[in-house]
Amino acid sequence: MSNSNMNEYRFQVNLSGMITILSNHLYSSPKVFLRELLQNATDAITARKKLDPASAGKIQIEITGTGADAVMVVEDNGIGLTEEEIHEFLAMIGHSSKTGTEFLAKETSFIGRFGIGLLSCFMVSDEIVMLTQSAKGGPSMEWRGKPDGTYTIRRLETALSPGTKVYLRCKPGCEMYYSPDAAAESLFYYGALLPYPVTLRADETSRVIHADVPVWIAEPELARSRKAEVLAFGEKLLGERFRDFIPLRTAGGRTGGIAFILPHSVNLNAKRTHRVYLKQMLVSEKAENILPDWAFFVKSLIWTDELQPTASREHFYEDERLEEVRHELGESIRSELLRMAEYDPDRLQSIISLHALSMKALAVEDETFYRIIYRWLPFESTYGQRELGELIQERGTLYYTTTLDEYRQITHVAAAQSFLVINGGYIYDAALLESLPWICPEARTERLAPEDVSLSFTDLTLEERNRYYDFVRTADVTLQRFRCRVQLKRFKPSELPVLFTLSKESSAFRSLEKAGEESTELFSSVLNSLSASFNEAAYSTLYFNLDNPVIERVCSANHPAMVPIAVEMLYANALMMGHYPMNRQELAVLNQGIVRFIDWGLSAGSGNGEASV
Repeated sequence: MSNSNMNEYRFQVNLSGMITILSNHLYSSPKVFLRELLQNATDAITARKKLDPASAGKIQIEITGTGADAVMVVEDNGIGLTEEEIHEFLAMIGHSSKTGTEFLAKETSFIGRFGIGLLSCFMVSDEIVMLTQSAKGGPSMEWRGKPDGTYTIRRLETALSPGTKVYLRCKPGCEMYYSPDAAAESLFYYGALLPYPVTLRADETSRVIHADVPVWIAEPELARSRKAEVLAFGEKLLGERFRDFIPLRTAGGRTGGIAFILPHSVNLNAKRTHRVYLKQMLVSEKAENILPDWAFFVKSLIWTDELQPTASREHFYEDERLEEVRHELGESIRSELLRMAEYDPDRLQSIISLHALSMKALAVEDETFYRIIYRWLPFESTYGQRELGELIQERGTLYYTTTLDEYRQITHVAAAQSFLVINGGYIYDAALLESLPWICPEARTERLAPEDVSLSFTDLTLEERNRYYDFVRTADVTLQRFRCRVQLKRFKPSELPVLFTLSKESSAFRSLEKAGEESTELFSSVLNSLSASFNEAAYSTLYFNLDNPVIERVCSANHPAMVPIAVEMLYANALMMGHYPMNRQELAVLNQGIVRFIDWGLSAGSGNGEASV
């Protein structure tokens, strides 16, 4: 096929449409224009230092006028641009200024992706005016850009000092971004770690936005000897008062930071947000993927020059390098905790008591860490909230449940009989208890099922078994349709009338039964088929406590109509005490039983002797 009739065309870009996309979809807020201008200025200063190491960088922002008449000028004494560089960098949106610039360091992003960064200014101004003088010589230049995609360039007759000035006139509706106080807040927000002084002039006053960068920014290990200074800095930047922190640093030293330990416990599902600076500029205050998942007990300031930002420069690409940095920062936290265990155990114990969940999450992943800190980990037990080391010293075998429901079933009985049971139903707890003997050889752990607690019950005498035989038979027949057997025992506490226990098979059967009630007819028939496959092990057990006066009275009652209703009511009560979901049949029994007892009560009030027990 001949290509003689084929013509080549160039894409046309609607710049106004791109600005709408930037403001509505790429950037989180129009105020990022200040971040982009600060970044441009910083990169220009860095580039000039490569050309002239003796130069000292500075950035100045001036605001004149108010409201719709406000004008902002952002000035730096960086390397500036030649006429050729203006055409190269400002006429092509998305063009990287690293290309062909011999004076730039390999990884310095001079006005990085300058086209997109410059476009952010159109969100707050209908025209951008830039005056620039290259440190390499040549005439001073003026560049004017408009959001319709047109721009003009002219040479100035007056020579300027090396550097760049950007003029922005307030766009209608953007007055808030030209307020001196709002500008000062944004400048500190984005540039708190800049290595150059940033000055804001407005209302005939001048203020330095931030002082010199602390020495521990470059060497986080020095933060340990400057605790008060570090905590004050963290409070100013993160808006929260902290009491402790952990220095962070990767092996190569290109990423560092401070992990501030939260002064309050946090939920496992809480968002883990950290403030991250890329090449001294804030990239994100909501970075969620910079630290391991288990490190949700810290809020961090992190600075880096090795991660790849997204186009908006507000997040990082999830790539291999980020994975390495995340792992190494996690190692910094882990190493510091191990260091505390050796040199400052009281400090570590304080952190564990406040952030036990995070410590357990790390212990599950790291056997060495678990081996060192296990004795301070708190667990819920029938002896109360206790540390694992205490429980090991007091008891030879640690019995534990694997679910919260199992623990709830047996906690009253076990506590009344001074029988230690640990609640392993919370996340990580059962896994830690199961592996404890490998970590601590003198510790023995054993999983306890609810039915095992019956071993602590007191059996009836032969005389009592004969006396209450009819009651047990009647109760068994009554609860047969619920796949529940009855046992009559004596146990503590006497205030507990009944105790419901079920095996794994019985629990699975109840789940299938409940799902069948809430499913479509077709799916329900499938679940019913599965339920039919369960054997005798799917039966639950309801223990009646003969030490309880209510049970003793029911067992002794000579009332054939009342006893089955009372048994069903006690069965429903046991389900509610154990926090078990009740199916329709069980709910109906509860409602019908209440109505029957009300009827009997009314009958007794009218003098009908049949209602007496």
